[in-house]
Amino acid sequence: MKPLKIREIVIGKALDPLKSETRHSLALVAFLAWVGLGADGLSSSAYGPEESFRALGQYTHLGLYLALATALTVFIIALAYNQVIELFPTGGGGYRVATKLVGPYLGLVSGVALILDYVLTIAISIASGVDALASMLPLGFQPYKLWVEAICIGILIVLNLRGLKEAIRILLPIFLGFVATHLVLILYGVFAHAGHFPSLVPDTLAETGRLADHIGWSGVAAMLLLAYSQGGGTYTGLEAVSNNVNMLAEPRVRTGKVTMIYMALSLAFTAGGIFLLYLLWDARHIDGQTLNASTFRIIIASLGIEAKWINDLMLMVVLAFEAGLLFVAANTGFLGGPAVLSNMAADSWVPHKFRYLSTRLVTQNGILVMGLAALAILFWTQGSVTLLIVLYSISVFLTFAISLFGLCRYWWRHRSRLDHWKRRFLLSLAGFVICFSILCVLLAEKFTTGGWATALIIAAMSALCIYIRNHYRDTKEAIRTVDQIFANQPFGTETGEIVADPANQTAVFIVGTSRGGGLHALLWVQRMFPEHFKNFIFVNARTVDSHAYGGEGAVEQMRAEADATLRFFVDFCRSHGMAASSRLGFGTDAVQEVTRLCFEISKQYPNAIFFTSKLIFEQDNWFIRLLHNQAALAVQRRLHFDGLQMVILPMKV
Repeated sequence: MKPLKIREIVIGKALDPLKSETRHSLALVAFLAWVGLGADGLSSSAYGPEESFRALGQYTHLGLYLALATALTVFIIALAYNQVIELFPTGGGGYRVATKLVGPYLGLVSGVALILDYVLTIAISIASGVDALASMLPLGFQPYKLWVEAICIGILIVLNLRGLKEAIRILLPIFLGFVATHLVLILYGVFAHAGHFPSLVPDTLAETGRLADHIGWSGVAAMLLLAYSQGGGTYTGLEAVSNNVNMLAEPRVRTGKVTMIYMALSLAFTAGGIFLLYLLWDARHIDGQTLNASTFRIIIASLGIEAKWINDLMLMVVLAFEAGLLFVAANTGFLGGPAVLSNMAADSWVPHKFRYLSTRLVTQNGILVMGLAALAILFWTQGSVTLLIVLYSISVFLTFAISLFGLCRYWWRHRSRLDHWKRRFLLSLAGFVICFSILCVLLAEKFTTGGWATALIIAAMSALCIYIRNHYRDTKEAIRTVDQIFANQPFGTETGEIVADPANQTAVFIVGTSRGGGLHALLWVQRMFPEHFKNFIFVNARTVDSHAYGGEGAVEQMRAEADATLRFFVDFCRSHGMAASSRLGFGTDAVQEVTRLCFEISKQYPNAIFFTSKLIFEQDNWFIRLLHNQAALAVQRRLHFDGLQMVILPMKV
């Protein structure tokens, strides 16, 4: 079986990005967005409340405060991020907010933290999901968890390479199963012990007073703040919608806000409800089991079903759906991470190839990088959820804090021109204070137990991004210099179209966006082969990348710019009495599209020779080749293999 056929079976048939119905068929309505993007937040109820509750130690009565604080915080952050959706309806979320409202370098830090956040979303969700499954198995299964986690990541990579909507539809039953089982368990668990409610609040206040007499109110506050911060993973995922607004169905802003409501309500109910279950059912940690598993086991046992195997089966179903939802949540990392990489690639912080789409219209390079990075972190941490949560929470709240600070700055600067600015400013300020406080506590308390690693990773990634952007900046400046040199090339005096004779010698130039590069190739050929070529054809293949495909009217704008560039070359040749024409193509793979156009031209003009320019760097190495797509060499290999002649002209920068 041919490799292309195998690829088609695994990933699916290619999609046409220029068909209007394709974009519509891939866009997410609010419900599917809740499944695809909101699962990250909802699944955090599987590990966030547990980490907070365990941090309280023997003072579990303080869990009531955490339940209330968690529900309130979820709504504050969700409402604040609704403002991000309003201000940046094309997506980008925390990265775009920080870049536009604070500055490019804080935007870089926010973007890097977001990428790390999404890598850790994959890692922690998979690790926690396998932990949930392991709670149903003997302790002898524990050594094999890491390899099961690696297999799960491989499956999710393949699903996402097939396409966003396909992955969500496959995972939808798992999501709905989690919602249904946990809704029933929480409602039953709360109402079954409803008789404890009249004494819960007075007992909590009394216990809190006795604890304050022992360690002081400042000690109580510190204990609560630390436990609250430990569960910071509960709020992760709330930024996913604002990062991926471009994936939503029109009207995007309204769809995004409705999705945020779904997320906030479901997460506040589930996380707050699980805290109450811990309190009402006197949850205790059991080796080899999550706190959710041990609590659910007690609740199911209270149903009065005598057959133990039925109780075990019911628990198995609940934990299977919990693990399944965590795998759905891991999928959020494969959606959000490549989107952030794509936005950063547009600003030249990361290699431009992260903007490119596969034939299935997904950012394939980003998906592969996110999956491999998650695998590396899983093996480095040995799948420890406790350590992963520390790394995770710091990166998440760093992004939250920078984004909400940017919103505060925006509303304050525009207070004289905007209605209701005070309400929006205070909401953003409240969110910033909460997130910044959690970030500071996590850094102070957990710096030696993993916090340093987060800081080091973000610093190293930021330094690499700055190096990449400086390289792209220098390259653009060099290309701009070439354009200026050739900008003054005079047009001739000839007018009108000259009919080309297909039997004549034909020079075909593969050009890009640089007019200087195209003229450099044209003048070089005329100088080296004077009067040899009679026909001149200019070919341009535009890559329909994530930004062109995601934005309304972006493809049409790209077509207009490409037409203008090709028309410039054709008019220049005709003004000098040369027969000239052009060809324009669009696709997700520029090399494939250029090759297709060249084959078509060779059939009509059998005496054609193909030319293109290639940037030549004084210090060339593998990293420089990674930053530039090497399209010229790839096209040359394909044309030479099929008997067509192509010459690459060096353009030193």
